[in-house]
Amino acid sequence: MSAPAPSPLAIVDAEPLPRQDEVLTDAALAFVAELHRNFTARRDELLTRRQDRRAEIARTSTLDFRPETAEIRAADWKVAPAPAALNDRRVEITGPTDRKMTINALNSGAKVWLADFEDASAPTWENVVLGQLNLIDAYERRIDFTDARSGKSYALKDADQLATVVMRPRGWHLEERHLQFDGRPVPGALVDFGLYFFHNAQRLIDLGRGPYFYLPKTESYLEARLWNDIFVFAQDYVGIPQGTVRATVLIETITAAYEMEEILFELKDHAAGLNAGRWDYLFSIVKNFRDGGAKFVLPDRNAVTMTAPFMRAYTELLVRTCHKRGAHAIGGMAAFIPSRRDAEVNKVAFEKVKADKDREAGDGFDGSWVAHPDLVPIAMASFDAVLGDKPNQKDRLREDVSVAPGDLIAIDSLDARPTYGGLVSAVQVGTRYIEAWLRGLGAVAIFNLMEDAATAEISRSQIWQWINAGVVFENGEKATAELARKVAAEELAAIRAEIGEEAFAAGKWQQAHDLLLKVSLDADYADFLTLPAYDQLVG
Repeated sequence: MSAPAPSPLAIVDAEPLPRQDEVLTDAALAFVAELHRNFTARRDELLTRRQDRRAEIARTSTLDFRPETAEIRAADWKVAPAPAALNDRRVEITGPTDRKMTINALNSGAKVWLADFEDASAPTWENVVLGQLNLIDAYERRIDFTDARSGKSYALKDADQLATVVMRPRGWHLEERHLQFDGRPVPGALVDFGLYFFHNAQRLIDLGRGPYFYLPKTESYLEARLWNDIFVFAQDYVGIPQGTVRATVLIETITAAYEMEEILFELKDHAAGLNAGRWDYLFSIVKNFRDGGAKFVLPDRNAVTMTAPFMRAYTELLVRTCHKRGAHAIGGMAAFIPSRRDAEVNKVAFEKVKADKDREAGDGFDGSWVAHPDLVPIAMASFDAVLGDKPNQKDRLREDVSVAPGDLIAIDSLDARPTYGGLVSAVQVGTRYIEAWLRGLGAVAIFNLMEDAATAEISRSQIWQWINAGVVFENGEKATAELARKVAAEELAAIRAEIGEEAFAAGKWQQAHDLLLKVSLDADYADFLTLPAYDQLVG
């Protein structure tokens, strides 16, 4: 390729970062500009289609498998075989791409690291650019880290012991305000994908791996088709073989759950599997069926386990669909963070994690997620017990599974109700998470769980839904805006007392409190909490 002209992209309102020129090269930005020119208009159309689909659900309060794609579901086809580096995915660890996490995740013993530019990363310019730099440094084996507080040093293990990286870009709805084309922000997804792919595709091939991706927040097979066209364009652009890119799609929206086969079909030569993402999935159910009446009211988030009938329908359909089409089925997150002070808390939590991973392995999943290195051996043991020395269990076709359209939205099949304690918990977790996000942290340990943006989405959605449905809690109190404000004020006062006046003033607590109440109480339900939050992050 001849040397590119200076990029038509402008870097806007961004303080220079150390070594940013290694990421924001003219050649890389020219590639991102080409992605923007070729694909942003289609992305815009697809976001409009989401609104149309949501309006249709509001009218009908139902969903079904799509009639226009019945032939695809009936036909005999399979996705491309998995590349060697993605054939065994029995344990995957997730986390943001800061320097320490990059080293720890690669060293964790997990088969895969989900390097996250999405829900576990607040999209500050620093996180966007330096996260890319950390991955380049890791592949070049020039990454190390010394903790300023503890003095502890971190370095990479031998190459054959490192996890395979699967990178997750931002969802289609988010913009990157700091990179603009003719005064218009470039979609965050194209920035994250474009910079990573351009710099690392050939590097990864040379390492015996490839540019592998997790695709978040997908709502339809047409969105998967857009990604597939991007992959085809990108591979041609840098001159690597078609099919080198592989993508695993998170089935974390209720609409995508009805289009799993079509999503795999659209990505066929680039498909690696599907993943069951729990909190965003519940958030999507609330978002889409928020005006569907009492039968769609979810109980407390912790009462919605993966054994709930409508969640079983979703996960079993996912395994059956993946294995029918030769793809990997990846299970959900174990978010527990071990306590250094409370062995009893750890014991109970480890037992729950083991039971969860035993169930997933027994159901036919080929792997699962954890959020902390200490959970890797627990999840590994569950999958080792079922897989033995096999890399996966895609030969288990699960033809015993039959899921009717109504099974996926049978929310009222769950024998649980919203509680006052659930409201308090939603306010507590929502406030604490949003405060950290506004300071640039996307993965936050709260009450011994690693929380990300999906947590805040389900928290604020449940507050919104319970108020709008007029839920009466077990203590006789009715869910109202006034009650939510009272609980939020009490939580803010409790945090102030817990951390002290100085730390409280240094944080973004009032801002977080105000934003949580805005997205929980506004009559117009915000599609994504991260949209108004991003306004504050970069404002």
